[in-house]
Amino acid sequence: MNFAVVQRILGLLLMLFSLTMLPPVVVSLLFDDGNWQPFVDAFMIVLAAGFIIWWPSRRVRRELRLRDAFIVVAAFWVVLGFAGAVPLLVAENPSMDFTDAVFESVSGFTTSGATVLVGLDSLPKSILYYRQQINWFGGMGIVILAVALVPVLGVGGMSLYKAETPGPIKDEKLTPRITQTAKALWLVYVGLTAACAICLWAAGMSAFDAIGHSFSALSTGGFSTHDASIAHFDGAVIPLVLTVFMYLGGANFALHFLLFRNRNARSYLRDSEFRVYTIIVLSISAFVVVMLKVTGTYPGWGGALLHGLFQTVSMQTSTGFQTSPFATWPTALPVLIMLTTFVGGCAGSTSGGIKVLRWVLVGKQASREIKRLVHPSGEFAVKLRGKPVPPRVIDAVWGYFTMYLVLFGLLMLLLMLTGVDQVTAWSAIATCMNNTGPGLGAVTHNFTTMPEAGIWICTLAMLLGRLEIFTLVILFTPTFWRK
Repeated sequence: MNFAVVQRILGLLLMLFSLTMLPPVVVSLLFDDGNWQPFVDAFMIVLAAGFIIWWPSRRVRRELRLRDAFIVVAAFWVVLGFAGAVPLLVAENPSMDFTDAVFESVSGFTTSGATVLVGLDSLPKSILYYRQQINWFGGMGIVILAVALVPVLGVGGMSLYKAETPGPIKDEKLTPRITQTAKALWLVYVGLTAACAICLWAAGMSAFDAIGHSFSALSTGGFSTHDASIAHFDGAVIPLVLTVFMYLGGANFALHFLLFRNRNARSYLRDSEFRVYTIIVLSISAFVVVMLKVTGTYPGWGGALLHGLFQTVSMQTSTGFQTSPFATWPTALPVLIMLTTFVGGCAGSTSGGIKVLRWVLVGKQASREIKRLVHPSGEFAVKLRGKPVPPRVIDAVWGYFTMYLVLFGLLMLLLMLTGVDQVTAWSAIATCMNNTGPGLGAVTHNFTTMPEAGIWICTLAMLLGRLEIFTLVILFTPTFWRK
């Protein structure tokens, strides 16, 4: 294990992250909210911490191996949660303790959108902007940003990319060099974010709100600058614009890249995962809309269509925006909406959840087993995009499902031991592991009533979900450390 290499890269990443404390300073000065000092202090603290970590190993240039990359990614995301909490701890408004500040920070970077803050409308603009910004950086991943922008991380860049990128198939590159791939993904991400901000501004949002909500829409993070979330805004145009961009955020960004490069949309139609993703979104949305109309939750088809479509897309893509408190919807709709968070978006998207591609592979595997029962001597391959899927990928998917269920049950039991009721515990772990935000029961709107021990359990659940379980769990196995 090249600990010196790991130390050097962690220090560099932390110093790189310290620069993200500067934009909120500019926002504070522009809006004259008097809150620039906490971000200056945080910049200096995080920069100094990164420098101290980097300095002893600054001359190390050994190759970064895959095992080292797992340590870098897992350690950095944990450290990131603490580093991101610094300005929230230093600031006088809001006044947050250590546990709540770390939870808010981790929630932002993992694009979960769960919050312990209330009174957002009265918070300084710099704090509101900072929350949206950490959503945005967490969406595509700061480690991928580092691979794109820091040439010194070019050695072993593919290892970092594979350890960081969500989804079961991580060996596909859009360009010959991994740094070019990372840059391509970020250019697409920035372009879609800019387009979303312009559309939201044209739809009636202020420039500040438009930029902030474009950050959390494309990252599928769900933080808002208002307590009422999207319900704060009047009319149907803003929710419809956000629905489109949340849907795009839940798609594989490689498909967006191919659209920009080839100037046609055939790559979407040829991708089986994207087709299944679209079918699931449309099918569940249609069912929810019909049920909302039939039960009289909304008097007309317009309201049912607007809220039903928006909430389905928002929750399945793990964004977590709300135009309506879906937890109060009749019959089985609240549970159905929560179950969509387990599906999530496509692999290679900013969404949380288990990912559509894994469900597709499990479905194909189940179909193969049925065929084997009928034809025991037959040979049936699981194919994806017309090509046989390697057995190793199938094994990895089943392993992921197993670990997900085990950890989900364990974390839910631990949360219930802190005194949380069953409905709240189930939905809290679901919304945190799936990086969604809103839940049912006591966490319908926020996590302010969660006990302190429960906050730490949910924080762990968010990290496990963002790192796709194995990246974090693998560090606690003897096999990983064995030479």
